[in-house]
Amino acid sequence: MTDLTGRTVLITGASKGIGAEITAAVGRAGASVIAAYHSDHAGAERATAEIPADRRHLVSLDLAQPGAGRELWDTAMAWRGGIDVLVCNAAVMLQSPLEASDDDWDEAWQQTLAVNLVEPANIMRAAVRHFAGSGGGTMIVLSSWAAQRGSGNPGLLAYSASKAALKSLAQTLARAHAADGVLVYVIAPGIVRTRMSEISAAQLGGEDAVTATLAMGEWVPPREIAELTAFLASGTVRHLSGATLDVNGASYIR
Repeated sequence: MTDLTGRTVLITGASKGIGAEITAAVGRAGASVIAAYHSDHAGAERATAEIPADRRHLVSLDLAQPGAGRELWDTAMAWRGGIDVLVCNAAVMLQSPLEASDDDWDEAWQQTLAVNLVEPANIMRAAVRHFAGSGGGTMIVLSSWAAQRGSGNPGLLAYSASKAALKSLAQTLARAHAADGVLVYVIAPGIVRTRMSEISAAQLGGEDAVTATLAMGEWVPPREIAELTAFLASGTVRHLSGATLDVNGASYIR
């Protein structure tokens, strides 16, 4: 059982899907949790329901807004005066097909890059500076198998590109700051049972058609991603830093 007692963990996208499961998992492991979310307050409440009130702090903000990442970091730091683990999970999966109008194309790229890359980069920048000056820390970044192989949905061009860039950013920080005690891990899920994946599947012929392409014939349960994240947050396997962990049920093996 992973023990995160005494650790403070900041999680983005904490109100639903993978983020909600991660929030609950690190809370069960004993961590103090800063659960950042956009607008789903009820979802954030559910995700943190089993965490004692003195170990949970909910923060609402929109990562599509410029500077929101820095604002989040400052707000999170003010709660306990320090953060030990950052989990960058928040993301949007907007359609950006080639045949979209110019306005729709531009909007999809702008919002996707803001939420999936630019503001996470701002948070990660602040985290590395804090960790490097305080003896170390851990960052866990949720990328996607689309960052490795491209998306099976041709309309998710912006999403795939943003996840690949996020992975590269994480790897660069891992290499540059390993000597500072900064541990960085990338998790690349395949098809996970979330609402975003269900919407994408509907555009590819439905869940049955997508499931038929998977080696195990099933989608990844979000709880498996959460348990892996909690383990990585413990920092017990330091020399795994910089690695990308594929979680896709043997459907994509590198």
